[in-house]
Amino acid sequence: MTNPELNMKFMQLAMKHLPEGQEFFKQKGIELGFEDMQPMLELFLKVMGEAYELGKSDAGSQE
Repeated sequence: MTNPELNMKFMQLAMKHLPEGQEFFKQKGIELGFEDMQPMLELFLKVMGEAYELGKSDAGSQE
């Protein structure tokens, strides 16, 4: 299920921590621009969406 509002919140989280990720790669000798990070941001959205659904389903089964 794709929820644009939820994806926006996840993207805001990703953007908040993007400089930390870029610094990690920079320390490893890998320079990455925003366009290089785009595939990882898309993967992040998929993972966060699945984690959200898992948490939602887990919370529903505990009621």
